Amino acid sequence: MDELRSAILRVSRRMRAHRDLYEKNEEAVKQHIIGEIFQALGWDWNNPEEIRPEERTEDGRADYALILNGSVFAFVEAKNLGVNILKNENPLRQLGRYCFNAGVKYGILTNGAVWIAVKAFEEGSRLSDRILLKVNLKVDPLERSVLKLSLLSKDRIAGIERLSSLLKALELSFVSLKKEGYPEETLVGYLTANSPNLLPIDELSETDTPKAAYIYEGGWKLLPLQERSIKGVLLAVLMYMGHRASETERAEIRRAYERLRALNLPPGKAFEILKTLEREEGLRISVEL
Repeated sequence: MDELRSAILRVSRRMRAHRDLYEKNEEAVKQHIIGEIFQALGWDWNNPEEIRPEERTEDGRADYALILNGSVFAFVEAKNLGVNILKNENPLRQLGRYCFNAGVKYGILTNGAVWIAVKAFEEGSRLSDRILLKVNLKVDPLERSVLKLSLLSKDRIAGIERLSSLLKALELSFVSLKKEGYPEETLVGYLTANSPNLLPIDELSETDTPKAAYIYEGGWKLLPLQERSIKGVLLAVLMYMGHRASETERAEIRRAYERLRALNLPPGKAFEILKTLEREEGLRISVEL
């Protein structure tokens, strides 16, 4: 998703810098914003086997048709940035008519900043009830925008209904649990935990014998231990720090590593050094017993 994240940042800067242009010029929105986002989503924007501009329907022309496995999977309707597609329902209805008349199940409406994906028809429901996702690049947190827009990627769009339902269920559960008093960090930790039962350094006893050491790096990373002791954990953390330090810092860390390795370091002293490293270096260290 790094490519999509970078594309969102680029087009967001572009919209801020040239807002007047994009509020008046739909073609500029298509060329400078929408195309770049779809490219980052894995679509070959200049390949007619994937993207067809000005696709004809009985009710008019859809701006684009997304082709998947040889068939039209979704229509894309573009507006300029001056059209408030969150409040003005006419563009969404227009897109719904295009889809319905052509028998295309999904539609995507965007003005560059706001993206709305919808299931075009389903008996007994309104169009507004069938919205699968909404993304507002101007106000939504970046990571949320990246995750939601990823549902429109070439690799994921076939499962957009299922993925949308899962994402909505996750959001609803998360908000409900927060209202029940669970801290956000506890919920995130619960969702992202994928390692053995780990004990934070603060809860470690000097008499404990660690079996493995871990450090948090977007997820718990296993550190190799030279010896199963608190000193061994400290040496493993120093080795980790050395690999990620600048050349000057690396030499200093290496000297500290060699000095400590040669010492008969009591568990209590190693424990205190580990806690200091956590505090001063912003590290999260845990062990498996």
